Amino acid sequence: MPEGPSIVILKELVQDLHLNKTEILGIAGNTKTIDKDRLQHQYVQDFKSWGKHFLICFDDFTIRIHFMLFGSYLINERKKMPLRLGLIFKHAELNFYACSVKLLEGNADDLYDWSADVMADEWDSKAAARKLKDNPNAWICDVLLDQHIFAGVGNIIKNEVLYRIGVHPLSKIRDLPPAKTKSLIKEARQYSFDFLKWKKAYTLRKHWKIYSKKFCPFGHHVEKDILGKTRRQTYYCLKCQNQYK
Repeated sequence: MPEGPSIVILKELVQDLHLNKTEILGIAGNTKTIDKDRLQHQYVQDFKSWGKHFLICFDDFTIRIHFMLFGSYLINERKKMPLRLGLIFKHAELNFYACSVKLLEGNADDLYDWSADVMADEWDSKAAARKLKDNPNAWICDVLLDQHIFAGVGNIIKNEVLYRIGVHPLSKIRDLPPAKTKSLIKEARQYSFDFLKWKKAYTLRKHWKIYSKKFCPFGHHVEKDILGKTRRQTYYCLKCQNQYK
């Protein structure tokens, strides 16, 4: 599943095509969740990202692309697999595969809470702190994946942030010392930007400290379990990460 930084990369790639204010000349794909005819000859106003959502913005509606577990895209190319949605412009083509496509009525700026997006300029760490306080009994491994609090954070970022701040994934929010809560909020955003930098440099995997590892950087055995209500694969070190109780 692409995480927030990967969607930012897609947004930047598409913005570099200068398709804003350009007309859609053709629609392709097998999506049944939207009226494709409504897109024909519409002018795209902007491309945005919010968390794990890629947004194609029009005057009075927004197309939301969510890549789920196995979604992908190609620009000016096509795969030999069923196309979910393809948008054809005069000088470019955007193709999306194995993804969720939804039409949202209204302007994207009014539909989304940008203060919850860890990579947005509008990110509000104080709002995140208030939301954490409202979820005292939640496991930290679940909270990091809550898109209403940390939009854009996915499983890789979750694992790496928890190792970076030295916290066991089954610690509860109520038990975290204030300094650790502050570190959690800070690193959720910081690691996302580190992820973006490394992803662009094609070095992301080289920087993983715990995710998919058998041993941590200090040589300790790494545990691998399905944890939390989210039931996501979690890597952690019992010696480096303290479980607060």
